[in-house]
Amino acid sequence: MSCLVHSGCTVATLATGGDPYGLIDDAAITAENGLITWVGEAARLPARYADWPRTDLGGALVTPALIDCHTHLVFGGDRAREFAMRLGGASYEEIARAGGGIASTVAATRAASDDELLRSALRRVDDLIADGVAVIEVKSGYGLTIADEMRMLRTARAIEAHRPVRICTTWLAAHALPPEYAGRADAYLDEIAIPGLAEAQSQELVDAVDAFCEGIGFSPAQTRRMFEAARAFGIPVKLHAEQLSDQKGAVLAAEFDALSADHLEYLAEADVPRLAEKGVVAVLLPGAFYALRETRLPPIEALRAHGVAMAVASDCNPGTSPMSSLRLAMNMACTQFRLTPTEALTGTTRHAAAALGLADEYGTVAPGKRADLAVWNADHPDMLSYWIGGNLLKGRIIGGLYHER
Repeated sequence: MSCLVHSGCTVATLATGGDPYGLIDDAAITAENGLITWVGEAARLPARYADWPRTDLGGALVTPALIDCHTHLVFGGDRAREFAMRLGGASYEEIARAGGGIASTVAATRAASDDELLRSALRRVDDLIADGVAVIEVKSGYGLTIADEMRMLRTARAIEAHRPVRICTTWLAAHALPPEYAGRADAYLDEIAIPGLAEAQSQELVDAVDAFCEGIGFSPAQTRRMFEAARAFGIPVKLHAEQLSDQKGAVLAAEFDALSADHLEYLAEADVPRLAEKGVVAVLLPGAFYALRETRLPPIEALRAHGVAMAVASDCNPGTSPMSSLRLAMNMACTQFRLTPTEALTGTTRHAAAALGLADEYGTVAPGKRADLAVWNADHPDMLSYWIGGNLLKGRIIGGLYHER
């Protein structure tokens, strides 16, 4: 049916103003042709919906579907051995300089077949779906040849044919230098990252461009070159910024009107107003902070004080955030970064949508938005960040249709 009413629920609309969650008790939501047409108290349901088919959600909590706005979930192999190395005291930089880190995943990704990449990615996608996720950003960055980077993006796009999720793809060829370009970062940009972007854009495989702006990654000047290429194609940018050191990547991201700046542990408080001025979303990635046993926190209070939108994502990847639970990331954002549960849920809905340029379609329960919603066995939205792990998802509303889990 294209016209449906979902009732018998509490709705956290995540709309601004009033209750922090935008809670509506004893609510109803109407959907037509995949879009929300009305939401409010069931007793106030307009007469035009009286004869529409109705689903009783049995007192469940309904929120916008969750959005994982930063992942690297298409990859080959694993890096479990590096986990043991880190526990033995090796730093992220030491592992990378010894040929581990991203380079080891590049080798495994290049060696994997298309089917192997897709099968392994779908396992991680299923984990995210079980957490109420309906939109996932997926980056390239483990191929580091034009052909392999594009293969990663095609694999990411193929996920939509196998699972009921929306995939946003990001060109992250400026992630690391492959062995064949060691010490020749500018040549790599000239011969792989920038021409590869042109080819991927011509095949409509790219929604955004990202780079790893870091001492062991790409310099601000090299990142600028990638951003200028993206601008020439009219592609929005985002950035791995200030994860391990202050390279002023967030300042550069603001200059290019980036969708987001991600990580930000070493972001200087003096640079926070730049993000606020340009509306750049700060994407917090507590899984990497936890896995790397970092101690320097992002400047959360400064971000709050300046009204910078804070999103939360899993950073699902084989090395620094081997985690495929967005709800766990929400809990970590609260316990490690001291976000409130409201901020954590807003960060995986409304602000995550903004970090992908999808604020007009996702992130709140409101007329005109996509009728993609999560239905929870929970009495209150705080539960979603408070409860560590477990199965809280009762079902999903996708395109207006309810699917019991």
